Amino acid sequence: MRATCATIHLGALRENLRRVRELAPGAKVMAVVKADGYGHGLERAARALEGADAFGVAAIADGQRLRAAGTSQRIVVLSGPDEAGDLAEMRRLRLDAVIHHESQIELLAADADPRPLRVWLKLDTGMHRLGFPPERARDVHARLRALPSVDRDVALMTHFANSDVFDDALTTHQIERFERSVSGLDGERSLSNSAGILGWPEAQGQWVRAGGALYGISVVAGKIGADFGFRPAMTLSTRLVAINRVRRGDRVGYAATWEAPEDMPVGIAAVGYGDGYPRHAGPGTPVLVNGVRASLIGRVSMDLITIDLRDVPAAKVGDAVVLWGRGLAVEEIAEHADTIGYELTCGVTRRVRFVEDES
Repeated sequence: MRATCATIHLGALRENLRRVRELAPGAKVMAVVKADGYGHGLERAARALEGADAFGVAAIADGQRLRAAGTSQRIVVLSGPDEAGDLAEMRRLRLDAVIHHESQIELLAADADPRPLRVWLKLDTGMHRLGFPPERARDVHARLRALPSVDRDVALMTHFANSDVFDDALTTHQIERFERSVSGLDGERSLSNSAGILGWPEAQGQWVRAGGALYGISVVAGKIGADFGFRPAMTLSTRLVAINRVRRGDRVGYAATWEAPEDMPVGIAAVGYGDGYPRHAGPGTPVLVNGVRASLIGRVSMDLITIDLRDVPAAKVGDAVVLWGRGLAVEEIAEHADTIGYELTCGVTRRVRFVEDES
């Protein structure tokens, strides 16, 4: 059996939710489980996070999976409906819809179903991706509440563009613009994503939308999840399948890009970009071999990586290799691969074996 394994720490997920509530004590928590629970498994993550007040998903298909798994909480489709048939399915599954574009209002206006759909009105305060201009907030809010197909309890939301920079003027501007545009309007407010929860307590509103933080991941430059009191929820590991000795001057891996500076042992571990390990992780990227830090040499291939074992002289075939997780922050690997931890956990592929752990 291939040794590559992603261990999902269910206890860490539950503890991270508790930490979010500690940071935002006056807000309800929408646990964002899109992208298959940030790569941790949609149903698995939702089961561990059952204490959340709602779940946020990217697509109706995620709502279908969660309801089939027995999830009873509110489920919010963050992109809303794309076509008329989506509205009937959202009602059947009791899904909330985020409304961010005029075309979606037209769908709702043409909908003859008398059962009101719960909606969230999204405003674009500076992200410039999805959402109505703030100056249209009152008009759109009134139009939605007047539609018989829409529940009159319309929530109000926006999304931060740069909240991971805690002294950023853009986020201050977004908060102020949102508050001005919704002043006096009925409806619960939701502004903060994970970084907003950490760095902008004045923007918590009645709902916070926690994503990466629940999985123990930070997107704040130079920080890891543990710096904010979060625990990694995934440990990606494998084993050494061979140990070879190379001589000084020997070149290792595809394109012969890495040259041995001396006679040395090289470990070969069963993981590669076919498993979701980042191909662009270069020499010097850390791994743990039996708990001891070692580093990659040569290029990452589809199925294998090569490891400098000079600091682990007692290593042997079959020894455990941790790629990220407990003891080795995913953010550190992401930095070496010029990406973020979110992409790494989301990119773990289907050939990796997933196991659950209560810790």
